Amino acid sequence: MARYTGPKFKLSRRLGISLSGTGKELKRPFPPGQHGANQRRKISNYGMQLQEKQKLRHMYGLGEKQFRTLFNKAQHMHGIAGENFMFLLESRLDNLVFRLGFANSRAGARQLVAHGHVTVNGKKVDIASYQVSPGDVIGLRERSRSLSSIKEALENRNHLAAYLEYNDAALEGKYIRLPERAELSQDIDEKQIVEFYNR
Repeated sequence: MARYTGPKFKLSRRLGISLSGTGKELKRPFPPGQHGANQRRKISNYGMQLQEKQKLRHMYGLGEKQFRTLFNKAQHMHGIAGENFMFLLESRLDNLVFRLGFANSRAGARQLVAHGHVTVNGKKVDIASYQVSPGDVIGLRERSRSLSSIKEALENRNHLAAYLEYNDAALEGKYIRLPERAELSQDIDEKQIVEFYNR
């Protein structure tokens, strides 16, 4: 399945969650369309599980096959499958580039990585799904540090996650530790996603 490239605001309103993290999309708190405000559908258990899965998948911008593969990996790890899954998603290179403030969105971060602007431990990495390990240092290539899009994104950053450290002088960040569940989105019920794939 191809990556979704349609209107992000409509998708956010349909799923009832801010995919950008800004909350701007939810000024109208009902689904898009002519009859969006008047919809009173009762959602089945399967529908609720599917909706939770779609929320998380679109939040991180993954295709269905890639999403399922990562879930299977989380299931074989020690601990709670749903939380492990969210930790794996959060440890993706494109997500951490976004969290560090090098890009305004995960899609922008994915583009930065794919175009070879990002380094991990001093070596260029151009794979957005690269799994960053705690202790790894994420930086920018020398020739990329003057990019106006990166400077603008860093100026607009208003929050740095507690599991990241940022060195402003070196323009690099360190992934200190795995996040805790409380530090990740509370709009996602990962238990529903586990039930969806285990049904």
